[in-house]
Amino acid sequence: MRYEGLDDLIREALQEERAESRELLDGLERAVTVKLAAHTPGRYWWRRLREALWGSRVAMRFAVGSAAALALVVGFLAGRMWVPGGAPWEEGGGTVFAVAAPRAESVAVVGDFSAWELVRLEDRDGSGVWTAVLELPPGRYEYAFLVDGRWVGQDPVADEYVRSFGEYASVRYVERGS
Repeated sequence: MRYEGLDDLIREALQEERAESRELLDGLERAVTVKLAAHTPGRYWWRRLREALWGSRVAMRFAVGSAAALALVVGFLAGRMWVPGGAPWEEGGGTVFAVAAPRAESVAVVGDFSAWELVRLEDRDGSGVWTAVLELPPGRYEYAFLVDGRWVGQDPVADEYVRSFGEYASVRYVERGS
């Protein structure tokens, strides 16, 4: 079934649309030309470069990410050179368990090496870094920290994590001399 006046209606609609577009575009070329003619290039190319780089979100994210990476590297290097209160692993070897908990009143480690019984950690110098050095034979050990009675099963320095009974536990592999 064909509508007799459909072609005429489409032609009229297209002509109206062209007329409206022509009104919107009148003077656009002149306005753009005037704007470009008024713009004079700056003498300081580094300002334009800085605006181009810092003006985009990608560049901003790159700059922030670079600064964060630099801070991590500097912090890591500073931590390797200076450890508050002396390094506990220098006092006779063993496996070091450490957790940063500045506001904690008590910290312990539990694991299959102690039949999941509490092994208290110490903060000797009050820096908020709690440590314990345990003599463990080579093997695979699951463990977690208890910070003021709260389970902390994901140690950032763990070799891997396991999840059982809805909670995470950290895993550490101890080799000879570790």
